[in-house]
Amino acid sequence: MALAICRRFPGSFCGTPPCPALIKHHVNKKLPGQTCKDCVLTAKTISTDTRTTATLKLLKPLGYRAFCSPFAYSTARSVTYWNVGSYTQPRGQEPPEHSGFCHPAKKVENIHSISSSQRILMTSSAFPGLEFSRTSASKASTLKPGSHRAAGVEEDIEIFDSFEDPRGFLQLRPEYRLHSYNRSETCQPLCVSEGELILHKVTVHQDNLQPQVIADYFCKLSSLPAEQHPVLLSSTSFALLCQLSVKNIQFFDVPELISILKAFVSLGIPHSHSVLGVYEIRFCSKVWEMSLDQLLLVADLWRNLGRRVPRFLKIFFSYLNLHWKDLSLSQLIHLIYIIGESRQAPQDLMQKLESLILKYIDLINLEEVGTICLGFFKSSSNLSEYVMRRIGDLACADMQHLSSYALVNILKMFRFTHVDHGNFMKQFGQIAPQRIPFLGVQGVMHLTLACSALRILDEGIMNAVAASLPPRVAYCRSKDVAKILWSFGTLNYKPPNTEEFYSSLINEIHRKMPEFSRYPEHLLTCLLGLAFSEYFPLELINFALSPGFVKLAQERSKFELTKELYTLDGTVGIECLDYRGNRLSAHLQQEGSEMLWNLARKDMCSKPEFLEALFLLENMLGGPQYIKHHMILPHTRSSDLEVQLDVNMKPLPFNKEAIPIKDEATLRLKHVGVSITDDLMNQLLKGKSRECFQGEIASETEQRERELENAPIPLGTSLCNVADRLGAMEMAGPCPPACTQAPQVKLAIQLTNKNQYCYGSRDLLGLHNMKRRQLNRLGYRVVEVSHWEWLPLLKRTRLEKLMFLHEKVFTSAL
Repeated sequence: MALAICRRFPGSFCGTPPCPALIKHHVNKKLPGQTCKDCVLTAKTISTDTRTTATLKLLKPLGYRAFCSPFAYSTARSVTYWNVGSYTQPRGQEPPEHSGFCHPAKKVENIHSISSSQRILMTSSAFPGLEFSRTSASKASTLKPGSHRAAGVEEDIEIFDSFEDPRGFLQLRPEYRLHSYNRSETCQPLCVSEGELILHKVTVHQDNLQPQVIADYFCKLSSLPAEQHPVLLSSTSFALLCQLSVKNIQFFDVPELISILKAFVSLGIPHSHSVLGVYEIRFCSKVWEMSLDQLLLVADLWRNLGRRVPRFLKIFFSYLNLHWKDLSLSQLIHLIYIIGESRQAPQDLMQKLESLILKYIDLINLEEVGTICLGFFKSSSNLSEYVMRRIGDLACADMQHLSSYALVNILKMFRFTHVDHGNFMKQFGQIAPQRIPFLGVQGVMHLTLACSALRILDEGIMNAVAASLPPRVAYCRSKDVAKILWSFGTLNYKPPNTEEFYSSLINEIHRKMPEFSRYPEHLLTCLLGLAFSEYFPLELINFALSPGFVKLAQERSKFELTKELYTLDGTVGIECLDYRGNRLSAHLQQEGSEMLWNLARKDMCSKPEFLEALFLLENMLGGPQYIKHHMILPHTRSSDLEVQLDVNMKPLPFNKEAIPIKDEATLRLKHVGVSITDDLMNQLLKGKSRECFQGEIASETEQRERELENAPIPLGTSLCNVADRLGAMEMAGPCPPACTQAPQVKLAIQLTNKNQYCYGSRDLLGLHNMKRRQLNRLGYRVVEVSHWEWLPLLKRTRLEKLMFLHEKVFTSAL
């Protein structure tokens, strides 16, 4: 038994001419699980019609079984890739950034017991030429993605087919054949001469062709050899046949229309061909006459053509709103796939589909769960927390046998819904480090991004990502580099190989600058992620803040990037004192500041726990002039409560915005809470004795002491005694004229919430850690009023809250 391998090495092209160049392979490498006797023999040249050469390896005939997943990220792609002709991008789609997907040339039966849909090249004496096989996938629960490197199989894990891989679920149930397009199901093969005869008949009998005959001609012509399809599509006779079909389109019944659409798919008609617009309109008028299977098949055919058909889908979804309860399990999964690929989803329908998911939840295959999550994720449709927890439970029940592709799709949906499923993430953390080296970088990116979005810092996962990336960083798209750097920065984690990890990614940014110019948001994401981790590549920062790039970011990107530019600019101004490069204009700085302040103020003022803390601090310190709610560092996107203290640790009334002009004179005279009234002024002018005046002050002070003594004092408290509280109340009056002095201590009081920390820990996330780092550089002392301390106090007495805040403010100032 023999296995011939041709591997596509990094930097090679997927789409090559019909006569490919020699693909060489290392033959002196001993594979895992082999003995010396099993090792590679002398390389032999296998002669084929296309003169392709490959390495011949002998494997043990007994006990060989390659366990691979049919899905992208766990797939070990070991196939010779080339085109018959030239490969074209799936029509109607944006070309993926740095995408490299190809299609195998031929198919043949699989002679090994391989439970996967790998495109694996196999030869034996029964096969004189090289042929290819993408076998049917067995039920996904039988896959063993843990067995990543079967003996004798070299992987190219970076190949990802964005069209075929999401369709892998269609192989899991025979029911899918009823409503999906299968390229292997074609009409009887047609030779070239028979095709020429049909085209001749079209020309001669064009006025007498019946609709049924026209449909039959399309079906037969679609069975011509693939290399004849371009010739056929460019012929005038085929154009005439298309015109005749349009002329007779009213007379085609639904099955005939579907057969013609299938023929268009088989022939590879361009998605922009004018004839397709006519057929789209016709199918729109036929929606209410078609069955669910037919509608799903037509939608699937449009997907295969790469043509967006929003009108057809809109009518189709209207139909489904009335017939959604009739959907079978396979129809439901296929529909969710179509919705995801079309990025079109009416929310009322998605809610109904969610109820069907719950109905079938116990019958759904693990790989189909991945398809559901991907469809909802791509269409930006939410799933309830309850459904996500059920999905998490399903995945936990057999995660070892869940393909990495499905696992990543489930993680995408957890990221989108922000549902924290503790058991799922725990098991994920156990299996992920072993799978990461065998995932393509796109899968690694999604996995890492999910961790950061869910605020889950698992050092095992992050170390595995950091170790696996440097050798294959060239496979990263700009998006992958950006999201990975953002994730590490957000989680505020530096792996053991920090220098190697960051230097390789920074170098890759330099190499991919043309790509970053097309996606300016990715460059800003990279630089912010690096800034969180205290890396500042000044050359890249200078480029990102240049007028040309700023203009590019504002005009070309589909995102509003002013906030990102402002955050980067503000960070550079504080942390890169020697930087003399480009900076944002004053106008953009002002715009970014206002934008972020409006968001932060709206957010904080909607939180009762923050408003109560602000109110109590104002009362404790003596009024709103002693505290200021603002963004000390506007570019860090969150607000603070600033307090300034003098040399005696007394608060200063620095917040001029809170002091009316008419009260400024009073502010300088008022002290220790004595009210300056007309009577008091008369007494002073008449020369009232000092003893009497002191008596009035003492009387007022005693009254305050009685008020404090009557207030409940928690047993066992050591935070503050009565004398301390008396001092605090004395501070309730504004400071004397010395308030104009420079502050001795500047406090930045921060009321935190759980979203500022890693999940289940007290480790700050990257942005908030960077903010505190910068506040310290500017001379502020950060006072943290943490959510785990403050929220439980909200149910306690007012005095207890004041005692807590008093200790926080004045202990931090010492």
